[in-house]
Amino acid sequence: MTFIRRLIVASALCLLGPPAVAAAIDDARLQSADQDAANWILPGRDYGDRRFSPLKDISRETVKRLVPKWIYQTGTAATFQTTPLVADGVMYVTAPFSHVMAVDARTGREIWRYEHKAATKKLCCGPANRGASLGYGRVYVATVDARLVALDQSTGKVVWDVALDPAATDGPSEDRGSISPGDATLKGAVSGATGVGANAAPLVYDGKIIIGITGVGYGLHLDSDRPGAPLGAVVGVAGRYGRPGFLAAYDAATGKEVWRFDTTKEGWEGEFLEKTAYGEKLPRDAAAEKAAAPDHKESWRFGGGSIWHAPALDTKTGLIYFGVGNPSPQAAGESRPGDNLYTSSLVALDARTGRFVWSYQQTPHDLWGYDVASPPSLFDVEVGGRTVAAVGQASKLGWYFVHDRATGALLFKSEPYSPQSNLFHAPTPDGVVVAPGVGGGVNWSPAAVDPASQMAFVAAMHWPATYRSQVIPAADGKPEVRYFSIEPVSEGTYGILAAIDLKAGGKIAWSTKLPQPLIGGALATAGGLVFTGEGGGDFSAFDAATGEKLWSFNCGAGVNAPPISFAVDGKQYVAVAAGGSQIWGFRQGGAVIVFGLPD
Repeated sequence: MTFIRRLIVASALCLLGPPAVAAAIDDARLQSADQDAANWILPGRDYGDRRFSPLKDISRETVKRLVPKWIYQTGTAATFQTTPLVADGVMYVTAPFSHVMAVDARTGREIWRYEHKAATKKLCCGPANRGASLGYGRVYVATVDARLVALDQSTGKVVWDVALDPAATDGPSEDRGSISPGDATLKGAVSGATGVGANAAPLVYDGKIIIGITGVGYGLHLDSDRPGAPLGAVVGVAGRYGRPGFLAAYDAATGKEVWRFDTTKEGWEGEFLEKTAYGEKLPRDAAAEKAAAPDHKESWRFGGGSIWHAPALDTKTGLIYFGVGNPSPQAAGESRPGDNLYTSSLVALDARTGRFVWSYQQTPHDLWGYDVASPPSLFDVEVGGRTVAAVGQASKLGWYFVHDRATGALLFKSEPYSPQSNLFHAPTPDGVVVAPGVGGGVNWSPAAVDPASQMAFVAAMHWPATYRSQVIPAADGKPEVRYFSIEPVSEGTYGILAAIDLKAGGKIAWSTKLPQPLIGGALATAGGLVFTGEGGGDFSAFDAATGEKLWSFNCGAGVNAPPISFAVDGKQYVAVAAGGSQIWGFRQGGAVIVFGLPD
């Protein structure tokens, strides 16, 4: 490098100034995160997981002037789902495969980088990671290979690294038997679906790190004919596949396990309900299931129930709220008679002890993959003339469920925000098209809640699926094999951004149809805006009162991650990860893009 070039580089670095430094974050600061307008220090901005920013400089009137301010390239082009965190001018980003970076939030300049080296190549659920957490001078990340890692907040150096489940194995409990990758009936090769991992952001509270595992709702994932997307169908085969999921708390200082809640337990058969708790009829033969139950006493040991998000926390009561995934084996119910508690449920626990408080099962004996996958939000709502502390959850079923936070009693469910047809229909040999399909009305995408206007905003989709029951006849000494397939339709899909009026008992205030299914989540702001992204790369702002699109920017890769808003030096910014999603067929990349108003 010539002397003049060195001088130019040195001058530029001087102008940029030293890297930002974030103060250590304690419990008091975490509990007051809702009052900290400038920062985003929890996965949902506050413990209530509302994803609502009180910043309002970027507003209905100014949003048309929004421009990119800087772009940070992670260097990894893969399914990108992170929620960035911002504390005191430093942004903390998790990349696919559980890498972690600290970045100057003013400039996008990297401060430090942690490269995670997975202990196994058998990833249960792909490379995606949904974010880190901050607390006690550390950054905590749960990894694709089911580890929990504590990093020094200032340097990124590993403080401790523990296995979330030392007893876990890489494979299912038993072999698949007669189902082979070359079988023409299955239309493709089997890919993945073994092992356990973790992709949610951990929750930091009271000296504990709370996190759950994924990958236990066993199903065979088949290759797709759609370019760039491996998920063409999910195949379920009855048998002793999978294992129980769990949510656990670990000591923040040492990584030692403090408590564990298994999502399936002995007695998970429940009441053999023939209707859901909200009155929908289920295609079940309860008498036959009860008769079969003695032959499947151990089915809970293979029961599934993944955890796909960080819990929401009520700091007044110390209760946490989280959703549980589908039972195992997926789609096939013969080997798991009963309701399969606590799968496909919203659950409340005591955060300090892991004590069970209540659960509400959205889909007993789930055959459709209706995980409770999107994180719940906490807010107050008026019902029957009284104010109730409530928890709301945007379901795969197409309804937004609102419960009494103390008891779990259903206060109301919204009008459908996505089309529903043949809901809870049993699979047939010819195939029945069900909507919502396995992708859901809302998948894992977080909702946003404006507590002042009492509006919830959901990023949803219409993506039906064909459900079939099929048989491979007995041959060559091998027994007959019955299996079930769930295949998403390839045409007629679209996205839905909807506003749900909580003060009106869940009426749909407005609904905006978008070209592609929405995967990634919503951000609402006091500027009267709702932000969300699309798989084609558009990142857009909508009027929170009407749903009108006010601004859009194409990021060059799918925007399939939740946006955030923060402020540095008194200026408001909006940030989002643009890296697409392989499983949904959206173009991949590895950028975090930060937008702001012109100087």
